Amino acid sequence: MSGTPIHRRPPTQLALLVAVLAVAAQVLLVPLFAAPAAHLAPRDLPVAVAGPAPATAEIAGRLAAARPGAFAVRTLPDAAAADRALRDREVYAAFVAGPDGLTLHTAPAASPTVAALLGEAAGQLSGGRPVPVVAVVPADPDDPRGGGFAAGFLPFAMTSLLAGVLLTLLVRGRLARLAGLLAYAVLAGAAGAVVLHDWLGVIGGNRVAEAGTIGLFALAAAATVAGLGALLGRPGIALGALLVFLVGNPLSAVAAAPELLPQPWGAVGQWLPAGAGGSALRSVAFFDGAGAGRALTVLAGYAAAGLALVLLARRAAVPSGQVPEPMPAVADAPVRSGAPATPTR
Repeated sequence: MSGTPIHRRPPTQLALLVAVLAVAAQVLLVPLFAAPAAHLAPRDLPVAVAGPAPATAEIAGRLAAARPGAFAVRTLPDAAAADRALRDREVYAAFVAGPDGLTLHTAPAASPTVAALLGEAAGQLSGGRPVPVVAVVPADPDDPRGGGFAAGFLPFAMTSLLAGVLLTLLVRGRLARLAGLLAYAVLAGAAGAVVLHDWLGVIGGNRVAEAGTIGLFALAAAATVAGLGALLGRPGIALGALLVFLVGNPLSAVAAAPELLPQPWGAVGQWLPAGAGGSALRSVAFFDGAGAGRALTVLAGYAAAGLALVLLARRAAVPSGQVPEPMPAVADAPVRSGAPATPTR
C-alpha cells in the first residue's frame, strides 16, 4: 500500500494521513513561532555609556555585573556623541552620566520593547530611584508601542508569498512572470506606503523612500518563491514559503529586536527577507536610512537571485490544469517504410 498514489488511497486512510500531517506541521510550527517570543532577553545588545571616564567605567561594570552577556557596551565622551550614535542606529540606548546623575537616552523607534527593557535596567542601576528618560528618536505618536508597525509589516510577507505562488502556477512564460513580479513590487510599494504612512500613520519618513523599501522587500520575497518554483517546481514553492514566511517571519524580530532573540536565530533572521525588510523599513521610516545598508543589500540579493532563476531556470512549473504544448510536426519528416504517405491537399 505504501506505493499507492495519495489520490488513490481509501478515503479513510487518506483522511487519517491528512490529520497526521497537519498535527506534525503544528508540532513544528508552534515552537517555531512561540519559542523566540517566549525567550526574549538582551544578548549583546548594543548600548552606550557616556560621560566622564570614571563614571562611564563604573556604569559599564555595573551593567556587566547585573546581566552578564546582555549588553555590548560602547563608551562615548558626552551626551551629544551618544545622541549621534542613537540617530545613526549604532546603539539602542545610552546611559549618560551628568552632574545631576544618570539619564537614559533612548531610541524607541528602533524598538519600543528594548526602550522599555532598558528603562528597567536604568532603574536597577540607580538603586530604584526614577531615572529621567530622553527619547532621542521617538516612535511614531500614533504607534507609541510599535504594535502597528509590526502588525502592518506582516501582510507584506503574506501577499508576497501569494504573489510568487500564483505567478508560478498560473502564468506561462518567463518574461510574463518577470513582468508580473516587477508590477507587483511597484504596486505593493506604493500601496504599502500609502496605507502605513498616510492611512494608519505608523511610519513617518520620506514616502518615496518608504515605498521603495517596501517594494524591494515585496520583490525579494515574491521573486524568491517564484524563482525556486521555476527551478524545482512545487517543492521549490514550498521551500520559498519556508524562507519567506514560515521560518522568516518568527525570526524577523520585527516586533522586538534581533538581539533579544535566542542566538544564532536572531542573526539568522536578518539574512532572510522578512528580517531584512523589517530592519530596512525601520531605518528608512525613522532614521533617514541610517543603518539600512546591510538589510537593503540582503533584499537586493534575494531579488536578483529570484529574478535570475525565473529567467534562467530550465525547469518551470506548468500551470495547474495545463499540459506542455506538443512539439510541432515537421512537414518534411521522412515517412516510415510500409506506411502510406498522406497526400497533401
